Amino acid sequence: MTVFTGADHRGFELKNKLVEYLQSKNIRVEDLGAYEFNKDDDASDFSHKVAQAVLQNPQSNLGIVICGSGAAVDITANRTKGIRCSIGFDKKQVEHMKGWDDINILALPADFVDFEKATELVDVYVSTKFKGEERMVRRNKKFDELETI
Repeated sequence: MTVFTGADHRGFELKNKLVEYLQSKNIRVEDLGAYEFNKDDDASDFSHKVAQAVLQNPQSNLGIVICGSGAAVDITANRTKGIRCSIGFDKKQVEHMKGWDDINILALPADFVDFEKATELVDVYVSTKFKGEERMVRRNKKFDELETI
């Protein structure tokens, strides 16, 4: 598994801490920026890079994108066909999203979750497996079909 990360200035500090955290757990991480604090950067730039990277090998790649509210990175990631991204606030919610909805990118709201909470959410995200039930697979295919409309 490779986890690709990206964040704007509001998620910059949290992203850097999460990169170190994931690496300490022997999880391969590719940081796609921001690499320096720039209050004028745009969350969409980093989220798009992460979405593209996840799609290079969607069976084993995951993404984590971070901005202040989580919304800008979530919206951007979901504009990419094949990406299922959602904002995480709660461990049970993240477990549900990964297990049932097969999200491949987790959006985190840096203004609303601290590092401790973020690590809990990330732990659940990287460890939960998609349940793969037929109805969930069917529903996920519908997500992809809707992207062509």
